[in-house]
Amino acid sequence: MVEHTRTLDFKIAFAIGLGTMIAAGIFSLSGTAVAAIGSSAVIAFVIAAVIAGITAAAYSEFASIYSENGGGYLFTSRTFEEQKLLTYGIGMSLFLGYTGTTAFYLSTMDEWFFRFIIPESLQWLPHGSSAVAAAVLLGVLNARGTEESGSFQLIVSGAKVAVLLAFISGAFAFRGPSTAVGNFTAQFSTDIVGIVSISALAFITFFGFSAIAASAGEIIEPRKTVPRAIAASIISVTILYALVIVAMTNSTVPPEVIAREGETAMGEVAAGFLGPVGRSLIVAGAVFSMVSASNASILAASSIGSLMGRQGQAPRAFARIHARFRTPFWSVTAAIATIVSLIVVFIALFPEEGGLTSINLGLTVLTGFATFNLLLPLAIVNGALIYHRRAFPEIERGFRVPGVPVVPIVGIIANIGLITNLPRTGVATGIGLTMALIGVYVVWGGGQEVDELVQRVRPPEPAAAETGAEGTAEPDAGYYRVLVPVARPNNAAKYVRLAELFATGRDKQPLIEVITVTDIPDQTPHEVMADVANERVERIKEVLADEEFAVEYTVQGHTCRNIAFDILQSAREDSADLIIMGYPEENDEITRKVEYTAPCDVIFASGVGDEEIKQVNIGAGGGPHHLAAAQFVRNLGEEGLGVNVISVDPAGEGTSEDPAETVSELNGVPDLHVYNVSAASIAEGLVTKTKEEGGVLVIGASRDRRLRQWVFGSTPDAVIERAELDDVPVLIYASSTSVPERIEDYLFPVYRYLNKLRGRPEKQPDERAVEN
Repeated sequence: MVEHTRTLDFKIAFAIGLGTMIAAGIFSLSGTAVAAIGSSAVIAFVIAAVIAGITAAAYSEFASIYSENGGGYLFTSRTFEEQKLLTYGIGMSLFLGYTGTTAFYLSTMDEWFFRFIIPESLQWLPHGSSAVAAAVLLGVLNARGTEESGSFQLIVSGAKVAVLLAFISGAFAFRGPSTAVGNFTAQFSTDIVGIVSISALAFITFFGFSAIAASAGEIIEPRKTVPRAIAASIISVTILYALVIVAMTNSTVPPEVIAREGETAMGEVAAGFLGPVGRSLIVAGAVFSMVSASNASILAASSIGSLMGRQGQAPRAFARIHARFRTPFWSVTAAIATIVSLIVVFIALFPEEGGLTSINLGLTVLTGFATFNLLLPLAIVNGALIYHRRAFPEIERGFRVPGVPVVPIVGIIANIGLITNLPRTGVATGIGLTMALIGVYVVWGGGQEVDELVQRVRPPEPAAAETGAEGTAEPDAGYYRVLVPVARPNNAAKYVRLAELFATGRDKQPLIEVITVTDIPDQTPHEVMADVANERVERIKEVLADEEFAVEYTVQGHTCRNIAFDILQSAREDSADLIIMGYPEENDEITRKVEYTAPCDVIFASGVGDEEIKQVNIGAGGGPHHLAAAQFVRNLGEEGLGVNVISVDPAGEGTSEDPAETVSELNGVPDLHVYNVSAASIAEGLVTKTKEEGGVLVIGASRDRRLRQWVFGSTPDAVIERAELDDVPVLIYASSTSVPERIEDYLFPVYRYLNKLRGRPEKQPDERAVEN
């Protein structure tokens, strides 16, 4: 059975919602809203937030049941399983809504580009050109599997909030708090129709809550985290937007200029408060926000396209995973093609004014098109919740919307009410395109679901060797647990053999836990990669079944978007005593992450073959990692392996170190030899002597990987590079560290470097063996 490891906690889920909501809506609609209804724009944004909150509640309940990626399309598909035409309509409408939203974000960015960034000499470029370029670039990045980590999302969202807070602070500092509040209260409007119309346009701003639900498959404890993150993000963004409107009403720019500037008015207002620097800050923040929010919408659109392809409601190629990039390549391509088409049609060919024909569309109509294709599915999701409660009364719900069916009915009415206040041309375009695509689907008839096309010859079952010699091993505190992450199934046997060797002689019974982690990009639903992960598990079981082991072992498969996180999380949950893994050559970030934050000791293996290890070689280094490695080697020596201590006098680079401390740690090893050798570098001396004596080389993890390696160098990396040339197996031992030890790790390279500059007495370049 393959498990999917979730990596996003509350703060990351909150940042996803916050970051997606802070986008083109606030930067473009604030000027338009204030020009139309003054301070009542706050009321319009609050109305949009309340309506979004009602629908978000339905999303939260569904997400607490179906903790997978897919959002509204997934929810309706699970609720109306037999209503293929309805679920297709929802999926296609959401696909158009997400792509339309992206086109709106990038077209707004295009307006900011032409107003503030593109020089006069290039103003001849057609409007929409920078939007198309950005869409293609984002498409290439998404198709190639470029990932945006949770930590990066947190930083991005924090930067967006900081830009808006700087804008708000500038207004209050410029006017003074009392004057600012007075100006704001004096500009309220009683234009009810205008308020509702702005609410309809502003709804797109709050639709970012769906990004949280769409990521439910990656969120830790989604039944609790998703509702809290959605509520927190909507409330936070509403407060932030209200303060932005207060700042806009205190503008030094005349109202007629704000009305004329429209989507780019916020940049001019910022210049009045903060000067040219403030304007540049807002422009940079606006462009950055629109691009990052566009990327999130592309992810959502391609995810829906992939799921539709998997369920037979879109071309099956949409569900196909690229062999190299492991992304739904054709789904991403279709999303980008749709976005580019919308930008070209609404902005380049048929702009709001000045077009070549009498057809006028433009940014406002595009907003209406996108919002319509989001509001209509949301109304159906509210209705689906009522039906779901009645059809599946026994299903467990981690979160329950209060007041059902009243609250969902209010949501339906509110969503439809906002639709009636959208630009009619945008709604008509949305209806026409959606109906046309439904017609195509009816003619086509759809296809079979991928799950229906694939049947297993036999279901996954435990390998015969999985329980080892003693039968099934239930995890408990009586085991010495060794976690063995395996990337390539053919390497499983040699790593389990290493684990078996290293676990012998312990006070507890050994248990080897083999895991294989299938990495999946952000663009790919984890369900799509489950079969690949299952195949890897089965292959590992076959490889291990051909070997004989004297220890118990288990095999499990995970899918995860962060391999290092999965390894560390597995080690924590299973209370691992030791991690043994290969030394990643293609992604050393995994090595660093595991080395620095593992809850137990870690051994990285490089060049280890199937031969039995009878001899262990260790350098005469220093520091806690080396001393821990020495203790590890002592255990092996006490079990009968020969041990060699190699002290290198580097003539060219590095600092020689006294082997006395290492020898002291190895006290009690029966077969111990000490060698002093001279070589051009420590790495060369260690590897050359190990090749001569035979066996494996053990070294402590580097103390200076956190610093610039071109200043201090990295002994493990140099040893690995040299060992590969000489075909010498190497084990790098990293001990778990406390906070004081991590501080010591930072200071040790400085000590070693200064010690090298000061110089030490030279040793004789002879070689000798000392019997213990």
